[in-house]
Order: sequence, then C-alpha cells, then structure tokens
Amino acid sequence: MQPDLHSRALAAHTLHQFRTLSPLTHCMTNDVVQTFTANTLLALGASPAMVIEPEEAGQFAAIASALLINVGTLTQARAEAMRTAVEQARIANTPWTLDPVAVSGLDFRRRFCLDLLALQPAAIRGNASEILALAGMSAGGRGVDTTDTAASALPAALALARQCGSVVVVTGEVDYVTDGQRTVSVTGGSPLMTRVVGTGCALSAVVAACCALPGNALDNVASACSWMKQAGQLATARSQGPGSFIPAFLDALYNLNAEEYA
Repeated sequence: MQPDLHSRALAAHTLHQFRTLSPLTHCMTNDVVQTFTANTLLALGASPAMVIEPEEAGQFAAIASALLINVGTLTQARAEAMRTAVEQARIANTPWTLDPVAVSGLDFRRRFCLDLLALQPAAIRGNASEILALAGMSAGGRGVDTTDTAASALPAALALARQCGSVVVVTGEVDYVTDGQRTVSVTGGSPLMTRVVGTGCALSAVVAACCALPGNALDNVASACSWMKQAGQLATARSQGPGSFIPAFLDALYNLNAEEYA
C-alpha cells in the first residue's frame, strides 16, 4: 500500500481549528522534556498541564481535553499515576496518546506499555524501533534512538493500529500515520531536530492535543506531524546550530499560518 502525501492545505485548516479550540492537554511526560513540551504546546496555541501526583492525575485526566502518557522516565509510582489517569480518561471519554519511549530495550516499560494497549489509546507515536517492539516484532534501538527506518516499521504500525483501534505514527525522515486502513506520509523536517532533546516527545503532546479536535483523527494527527516538520525546516534556515534552533523552532511554531503552507 502506497501512502498518500498529507495535504498541506488540510494541515493549515487543522491549525486554525487547533488554535480556536486550544485543547487542555494533560502531559504525563518525562522529566527531561517537560518545559520544552509545554512551550511547544503554548507556541501552537494549546494549554498544557503537567499533573503527575497519583491522587490528582486521575481527577485531572477526566477534565482535560486530551492526555499524553510518555514513559521516558518511568518509575513504579509514575506508572501507578499513569494507569489511574488512563482509566479515568476512558471513563470521561478523554482521548489519550501513548509515547513508548525506549520500549524496544527495557522490559519494565515494555510490559507497562503492552498492558496499557488494552485500554485503547486514541494514538500511539514512536520511532521505528519503538513501534516494532510494541507490535511484538524484531526491533533494534540504541537507548531512545532508533536503529530501524520508519518505512521498515510501517507493517508493524498497520498491525498495531488494527489491533488497538488507534492512529499510529512512526516518525523518522518521513513520518507515516495510519489507522490500519488508510496511511499518509508527512515529509519535511530537518536533521537539526534530532540534535536537540525533546522534539519527538513534544510531537507526541501535539498529537495528543490533536486527538481532541473534531473531524478525522488520522488527518488531525498527520497535521500535527506536518506543523512540527514545517517549523523544523523554517527554524533550521534561521539558526546556526542546536543552541539557536530551539528558540527559532518555537518562534516558527508560533508564527505558522496558512501562508507558510502556500
């Protein structure tokens, strides 16, 4: 199956909708990327919140527009809070997204993520090695980095999407987004996006927020990938390296508009 190329006009339309609705996005994410993730959501027009206390996580997940579960710095206590949040999100019909960071190489987080799949995430976003591992297929991986190509993980993404009823995103030089029936590809981005911490994790938060939008979930999620890749390209043209890339990237997200996609 040859993926369709995601429409830039659709990405621009979805961005307008995103900024109008400003999804309240509950991010249970890793310690390394919390500030960057929050700033990415704010730059695009969403409202981020980082609530991780087990006694509060379930309560907040039930009132948020969307929930992100990112297992990058998973602990037993955090796993308890995350499970509670997902369970309450399901009761409240709050869409939740899974980012299975480094699941290909570590048993505790892999078991946790596999258990959570039964609770039907709206979306799953990972690199190729993470998606392969989550689908039970042979995967490489070097810490949080992939050693597999996004295209090689597309069959795993299709299988995972059909198994869970989720939109699955495999990110790489080209991003692939599938619901198990239809697949789109998103091109663009920049190698500099891999030289700073958190662009993938921040994308997962934007994907989570997009799951709260009305309309087609696959198209909304693919739009999130498009915004991040477009901003990465624009930021690279305006920066001299990783240090200047981050502020340029946030500025590019903030200033994205329909004209940027023309």
